[in-house]
Amino acid sequence: MNSKVLSMPSPRSPGSNLPPCAEHGGTGSSASSGKPAGRGSWRRGRWVLLLVALVAAAPMIASYLAYYVFKPNLGTTNYGALIDPQRPIPDTLVVMDEAGKPMKLASLRGRWLMIAVDASACDKACATKLYFMRQVRATQAGERERVVTVWLRTDAGAVPDVIKSAYPDTRMLVADPAELAAWLPVEVNTEVNTEESTKASTLATDHIYLVDPSGNLMMRFPKDPNPSKIKGDVTKLLKWSSIG
Repeated sequence: MNSKVLSMPSPRSPGSNLPPCAEHGGTGSSASSGKPAGRGSWRRGRWVLLLVALVAAAPMIASYLAYYVFKPNLGTTNYGALIDPQRPIPDTLVVMDEAGKPMKLASLRGRWLMIAVDASACDKACATKLYFMRQVRATQAGERERVVTVWLRTDAGAVPDVIKSAYPDTRMLVADPAELAAWLPVEVNTEVNTEESTKASTLATDHIYLVDPSGNLMMRFPKDPNPSKIKGDVTKLLKWSSIG
């Protein structure tokens, strides 16, 4: 008896005309296109990372534009006098730190600086300004680390122990009075028809000054100031700018 070789049925379903790759879930597109299968996903991932970075940077960009480009409307709401144009800390302004070592005042850039100027003996008016600066900084709560209080002393005399202990967080630096006078503006008598019309009506020691994180002197508070109003100005500036 002659044996016949029986052909085995295909594992495909009867009548199926799909190619083997389709039957096993493959599309064959990667092989036919010749492109890596993950290239599109990689591009999408790159755009997603870029968008995440932009979202994260948005507050910083917005605060920069609000403060340095568009400028907040301080002219009608501020208590302190705006310094216009702003005066950068001179690169040549070298002070002596608490250890007697020279340092550039500009090295303190990066945070808001509240500055007072007085002799090292620190009379009652001096102590009052140091107290106001400390309290204004303290009332900024979680934002207070963005503010540094600075006492620029006009001589190298000894600082009273009571002042040292009361204001341990205040930088007590010695500066040349002539250099400070050239940098720090004072109030000028603007009355007309008087011989005193062009003379200064205050001294640098009468004021508290504010320097922004870029190192620009931008505000001067009046003699015998209202600390609550100083607080209001500082709070608004910290809110408008996340720099520093």
